Amino acid sequence: MRLGLSVTLAAVAALAACSTGGLNRSDGVYAPGVAGLSDLDGLMIGHRLMAAGEYELALEAYTRAAAQQGLNVDTLSAIGSADLKLGRLGQAEKLLRRATEEDPTFPPAWNNLGVILMEKGEIAEAAEVFRRAYATDNGNSDQIRDNLRLALAKLENPGYVDPNEDEQFQLVRRGAGDYVILDAL
Repeated sequence: MRLGLSVTLAAVAALAACSTGGLNRSDGVYAPGVAGLSDLDGLMIGHRLMAAGEYELALEAYTRAAAQQGLNVDTLSAIGSADLKLGRLGQAEKLLRRATEEDPTFPPAWNNLGVILMEKGEIAEAAEVFRRAYATDNGNSDQIRDNLRLALAKLENPGYVDPNEDEQFQLVRRGAGDYVILDAL
């Protein structure tokens, strides 16, 4: 009895495969299209990975975005910021300096360069870079203002520690026209 049922099911399946209408479709075999990497925004994926603390994966996403879009201010700044989070200060500084040369009016690149300079102990230059970031942003970013305030306080008094903060500078990035704060270093 089982053998007969198996043969019947196999015959029905074979006949169904020969049907040209298959689920009332008149255009033949249906298969969904393939979503390629070009359908994905590498910068957006990288920003989300950075927010999740996945800096290596974010760097890979930013690198893919650079391959698709070229090395523009957005990709240079994003790769530099990921390198900063990974502790690669030299690489990050080179990329962010290049980003500020590419577009001197891009506040996140200036801010993130300032964060690197603070990490390296170059407080005077960092304060100037934060001033530039704040000026190009027209004072609209609280994060940049806080970074500038802390850098100026450290410049005036190298032993300064704000009792209300843990002295960590904040990275900013551009996404959908807004500046979004990333987790502090």
